[in-house]
Amino acid sequence: MSAPHQVFDRRLHRLRRDRSAASLRQVAPILEEAADRLLDRLDDFTLRFDHALDLGGRGVVAPRLRARGIGQVVSMDLSAALARQAGSLPVAGDEEWLPFAEGSFDLVVASLSLHWVNDLPGALVQIRRALRPDGLFLASVPALGTLQNLREALAADIAATYAAPVTAEDVVITAGCNLAFSLAMPVMAGSGEAVMLPTPWYFNHRMALEIAGIGAVPLPCAAADGFVPDPDRAAALLEANPQVRALVLITPNNPTGAIIPPETLARFAALCRARGVWLVLDETYRDFLPGKEAPHGLFADPSWRDGIVQLYSFSKSYCVPGHRLGAILAGPGFRAELAKSVDTLQICPPRAAQKAIAWAVPALRDWREGNRELMGRRADAFARLMAPIGHRWRVDALGGYFAYLRLPDGAPDALEAAETLASRHGLLTLPGPFFGPGQERHLRLAFANAPEEALADLPARLSGLG
Repeated sequence: MSAPHQVFDRRLHRLRRDRSAASLRQVAPILEEAADRLLDRLDDFTLRFDHALDLGGRGVVAPRLRARGIGQVVSMDLSAALARQAGSLPVAGDEEWLPFAEGSFDLVVASLSLHWVNDLPGALVQIRRALRPDGLFLASVPALGTLQNLREALAADIAATYAAPVTAEDVVITAGCNLAFSLAMPVMAGSGEAVMLPTPWYFNHRMALEIAGIGAVPLPCAAADGFVPDPDRAAALLEANPQVRALVLITPNNPTGAIIPPETLARFAALCRARGVWLVLDETYRDFLPGKEAPHGLFADPSWRDGIVQLYSFSKSYCVPGHRLGAILAGPGFRAELAKSVDTLQICPPRAAQKAIAWAVPALRDWREGNRELMGRRADAFARLMAPIGHRWRVDALGGYFAYLRLPDGAPDALEAAETLASRHGLLTLPGPFFGPGQERHLRLAFANAPEEALADLPARLSGLG
């Protein structure tokens, strides 16, 4: 069998640990907090421990084990200087080569010490061998959190956009906005409960709820209203569906492009507050809203943190969809529960993308404004080009990124129409049934990434169907 690949220079690592022994007090609070959190797990067991091995505890784990009444504690570290600081029986040794007989300990603790090991599976095998058959192994390894300067940059951008006091503490960075939704939903609802989704809905939202075992209650939106959801209809559905724990609004909408007016959002916020239901605002496309006015005034009221959660996507605003990065804006109570979901499903978003976007948020503000204006011109061009065929192809909703088209009378239903447009006329659309029930006569068309000269061909391609 070949030797494990040597990722880390263990000799250099030992020298660095020797050098760090003199300045350990500078990082002691972090080590102590990590040790306390790890050793809290001992309270979940009824076992009694008499012989413990502290691997790389740097003088903070061993005293805590002794304080719990464990009589014999051996402290082993790659650095002899650090092993001596533990105040227990010191052993200078390598975690990859444990010098202990089989079954020597009934407890092994490795607090923030195994992430420098080259052969982690081999080290775990040796730890298991050193443990008695009913022994316990507790370990923690560091995981990178999200960048503070990215949270600060986004908080400042949100505060400026909404004219509201928002801080970095309100922000959780995620690996994309789809994951943000998937992380947030289990905090609000569980098995036997439900989330209200306006229809047509974003299909990933519906699928995420299904995967999580959470029901979806449709809130039908009417073409006559431009597919803007109706708070009164939502109130009636909430009354009839007490299992609903959250209501999701996407503005500007995907798939319709519909923009929910600020006064309508305020009514939804009041409704959810009165019903004790979370209001989730997916504002993935908010940087493409026309004009410079605040999208709404909900964040100006400090009580938003008790009932509103915002989802945001960097991928759309900064044109980096391959670098999955999104955000959740929420109050402290929600974030405390969200941390469990994040720790289970995400750990940490892509680090390189965080560094790049932390720079981009302030540096590319003018570029984003130019991009907003570009999208606005494309929306205007789309509306202008559709006007001559509007008697056949009705634009039921139009926003900063998408348009929702009503199929002409006599045209096939959406699934067949979308296939025909793609295969015969070179026009890619998504059929309405992808977005929920009752959408058989609609297509979603994404015009935002098409230059105006490409949009000019749109009427001819659509007219090929009807």
